[in-house]
Amino acid sequence: MVTPARRIAFDILRRVEAEGAFAGELLHAKLSGARAQIKREDAALATELTQGVLRWQRLLDFLIARQTGKPTATLDIEVLLALRLGMYQLRFLSRVPGSAAVNESVELVKAARKRSAAPLVNAVLRKAPREAIEKLLPPDLAPESRLGIVHSHPDWLVRRWLTRFGETRAVALLEANNRAPRLACAVHQPAQREAMEQEFRHAGMEVEPGAWLRNSLLIRSGNPAASESFRRGWFSIQDEASQMVAHLLDVREDDSVLDICAAPGGKTAILARAAGPQSLVVAADLHAHRLQALLTTLARLNIASVRRVALDATSPLPFGRSFARILLDAPCSGTGTLARNPEIRWRLQPADLSDLQRRQVALLKNALVLLASGGRLVYSTCSLEPEENELVVDEALQAVRGFHRVHASGALEPHLREGASTTRLFAPDGVFRTFPPEHGTDGFFAAAVEHE
Repeated sequence: MVTPARRIAFDILRRVEAEGAFAGELLHAKLSGARAQIKREDAALATELTQGVLRWQRLLDFLIARQTGKPTATLDIEVLLALRLGMYQLRFLSRVPGSAAVNESVELVKAARKRSAAPLVNAVLRKAPREAIEKLLPPDLAPESRLGIVHSHPDWLVRRWLTRFGETRAVALLEANNRAPRLACAVHQPAQREAMEQEFRHAGMEVEPGAWLRNSLLIRSGNPAASESFRRGWFSIQDEASQMVAHLLDVREDDSVLDICAAPGGKTAILARAAGPQSLVVAADLHAHRLQALLTTLARLNIASVRRVALDATSPLPFGRSFARILLDAPCSGTGTLARNPEIRWRLQPADLSDLQRRQVALLKNALVLLASGGRLVYSTCSLEPEENELVVDEALQAVRGFHRVHASGALEPHLREGASTTRLFAPDGVFRTFPPEHGTDGFFAAAVEHE
């Protein structure tokens, strides 16, 4: 028999590999909601196994290849996933008995109709090395390869971060990407905050105040999306840096607002609440199904005033008016979210940055022409890469005249908790930037632009 947690992790990892799906979304769908009949401890282990295997995939494959004597690419995916799950438990989960890790990995292979590989899985895992990984590496590895194996990242990404950040900050980033990120909640009903905290603690969750925002909570264990407070729309699950980006737009009551790449709607909700129910708030996205998900989010939060439009914003936008506030949270590589979305590191390729940059420049140029005189636009990404950030803003502002960058720290200050300061969040030129190991958030970039 295979325990529910390991079965869930195995099935989700197979879908991530075969379908290009995102593990976080699959875990949320499987473990949350009224239909989820999963024990809390099974849900926690399924999440740990799924995300842990994805974070440490390269190191696990190094160990597996060392034991089998052949590249992991030669193994059937079901066999490889069972080996990764077993090796992860043996290497990283001290509370899991070794026998359980081995035996259930063997059973997973059998259940996947790969019975002939069961002896291989059993032999590899029973002889899994326990030494420090540095002792197993060849002595002549390049720095990016050594760090790439030890911290489980691709060489090209390690190399560029070593160049940009230096070894100390780059290693800190690699380490942060391999830690489970803190779960942040944007509190929409501050009057209900105490009731929320009581419900969370009663459910066994560890709760603490937000690190940056006064209307934020941090959850260190448990699943707040399964709570009654979530169903009532009292809060949303949203990283603090993501919340801060929305506040940078400085939306005032009755402002007209355009959110160009709006789904799944966390930032849209903040903007709509600030603008008020009588204002014009338009949420646009490329895909209709993503707008449907946004509608579900807004309905849970009791926000009914947002208009939705499906469009390709790389083409001229079909609005016959301008907007006082525009948010462009552009599709990006997501390198600032690798702790939350570890599969990105294995899918992203260097050429993708150039392709994304061309799309982002087109999006920003089209957005700028809709900004009203005296209005403000915020361009943001959850990327750490300059190709998607400063270079995009510079190119767009050179192409579309009449706009200038502004320092937006003043818009954020009223939302900060006591003791938090904007000085750690903004560069001297006004660019907003968070760095996961230093801010305890996802890595975000944002630049505020105003119409002259």
